[in-house]
Amino acid sequence: MVIKMNLKKYLTLTRAGIIESIQFRASLFVLVLGNLLYLTVVYFLWKAIYASAGTDVVNGMTFSDTLIYLVLATALFNFMEMYTVWDMGRNIQSGKIVLDLLKPMRYRSYLFWSFSGSFVVNFFAVFLPTFLVVYIVTGGAIPIGISLFYFVIAVVMAVIINYSIDFIVGTICLYTESIWGINIMKQVIVLLLSGATIPLAFFPEPFKTVAGYLPFQSIYNTPLMILLGGGTGTEEVFEALGIQLFWCMALLACSSLFWKLSLRRITVNGG
Repeated sequence: MVIKMNLKKYLTLTRAGIIESIQFRASLFVLVLGNLLYLTVVYFLWKAIYASAGTDVVNGMTFSDTLIYLVLATALFNFMEMYTVWDMGRNIQSGKIVLDLLKPMRYRSYLFWSFSGSFVVNFFAVFLPTFLVVYIVTGGAIPIGISLFYFVIAVVMAVIINYSIDFIVGTICLYTESIWGINIMKQVIVLLLSGATIPLAFFPEPFKTVAGYLPFQSIYNTPLMILLGGGTGTEEVFEALGIQLFWCMALLACSSLFWKLSLRRITVNGG
């Protein structure tokens, strides 16, 4: 009964998020247009890189592999991005965070499910169309099979990891009361070390080794390599999923502990 009531509360937030996202159709149009412009730049940039390399394969990836990877990475970014840090920063600065804490739901859960509606909208409006277009244009270059199942599992854990990192960074606002610079730095680090901007295969070996020990590569690189690898090498896939699961548990614990310790720092205007 308790689980059913909690699920109903969560789904209510999801429904509200879907309605809100649909209402702002212009922002969705701008998002799609911005993606097209970005991907156009990416196409010509990497085309020039491969042309100057004088070979069809660079670091084990062809131009087609690289383009598919980056296009899907961009679609994943738009699907998973929740702007949690900005929302937490505004709420802390305005004092609205106090009202959110009074709600009959843990703040971390409330914040996550408030953004869950955007997941649904962005999945059907951005990621799924992008995936289908890439699959059709490349003539089925994306393997469809068991890899798709592993990919879904990897994306779910990637969302948890990404949200946990955002929540930790957002909590820092309780100490700084300003989050803009910290969040910009976080976005640069995550996009670079996760493989969303440049595939990790192109990193120098020492840098790639270091990135492999960090949680960021589990956000984009792991799901995409599982998908594009076609599910071959089941042992490697399970190892990658195991690393993701480790970071899920570790970052959930760290974000929860950091939040509990930081609650003592909450101040509002006049108090």
